[in-house]
Amino acid sequence: MIDSTIDFFDKLEDKVRIALSHRPISYAIIGGVGIVLFWKGVWETAEYFPLLFGPASAVLGIVILLLTGLLVSFFVGDSIILSGVTREKKLVEKTESEVRSEWDIDKRILKRLDDLEEELKRLK
Repeated sequence: MIDSTIDFFDKLEDKVRIALSHRPISYAIIGGVGIVLFWKGVWETAEYFPLLFGPASAVLGIVILLLTGLLVSFFVGDSIILSGVTREKKLVEKTESEVRSEWDIDKRILKRLDDLEEELKRLK
């Protein structure tokens, strides 16, 4: 019963996401409204618990984010951290030719991976 319900909503989510991906502005507005309503519900629910006011709320939130590994990735972002480690330029700092060059490299890598996959299938 639970598996079929999860499967249903998974397929529904795929259909909605595909349909909305063709309308990015509508997608952004609907997604924004959903996020705001979600956080409004969290905020109003937290008000029922006197412990969740002020500093205690902030500390609990930080602990939850640290334990789940979301603190840094949400507030800083993985791509920013990785670009700093590898000393890459930010996308906005790259020229069009640099972006195209990286895209061409990615295409060649994917082609090579496809070739290797085909070769492995033949060997099996």
